[in-house]
Order: sequence, then structure tokens, then C-alpha cells
Amino acid sequence: MSMTDPIADLLTRIRNANQKAFEKLEVPHSKFKEEIVKILRDEGYLKDYRILKDQGRSLLKISMKYGDREKRVITRIERVSKPSKRVYVGHDEIPRVQGGFGVAILSTPGGVMTDRQARTARVGGEVLCYIW
Repeated sequence: MSMTDPIADLLTRIRNANQKAFEKLEVPHSKFKEEIVKILRDEGYLKDYRILKDQGRSLLKISMKYGDREKRVITRIERVSKPSKRVYVGHDEIPRVQGGFGVAILSTPGGVMTDRQARTARVGGEVLCYIW
């Protein structure tokens, strides 16, 4: 199976794990996915992550996060820019997700960052996904 959109795959796996209230999930590691997962952790949507080396491949082992009584921390996670239709914004057009309650993750010349970080750094880029 060829992976045409590894970011969509990552988000789908997180979405599915969240729906089924899984504690942990593993996805193939890449530096780019690690940057996204790090932001999700820093923004409070994931508990943590580790990089595992297994027979020459590396995996991202992600610990999901839930509130009291398995309350979902992630309400929705959606891919914005796709290989078929890339979505780019200038620093002055960065969307606010759910009135600022959610987070947009962007790939910018300065690396992968949240909408707030990108606004502060005054850089635009490709809108990878929204999460709230």
C-alpha cells in the first residue's frame, strides 16, 4: 500500500484511537509527523509520545489523553491541506479555529507551528489541520 498522505493517515489513526478511547497507538515515524504530534502534546491534546526503534524501522508511540470519565480531549481533528488541494495562507490570513479554542497546525518556513506561533512569528504557510 502506498502512502499518498501520511499526515491524513496520522490524523485518522489519532481520530480512531480517540473514538475508541484507546490508551496508546503506534504510527510509522517521520520527523514531520513527530513535529505535529509534539504540537498536539504541547497544546494538551495528547498525553505524550516516544520514538521506538523496531527492526530498523522507527515508530511513534503516542499516549492518548482523556479527561474525567474518559471525556474526549479531542472533539474533532480534520485535515485541511491535501496532496490534491494544498491550502496556503499568508501570516495575516491564518484562520482562528473555533474562535480561538481550537488550534490550526501549519507547516511554515520556520518549521511546523500552531496558528498562534505563526501569527507571532508573522509567517504564513501550509495549513495542515485543525483540532479542537
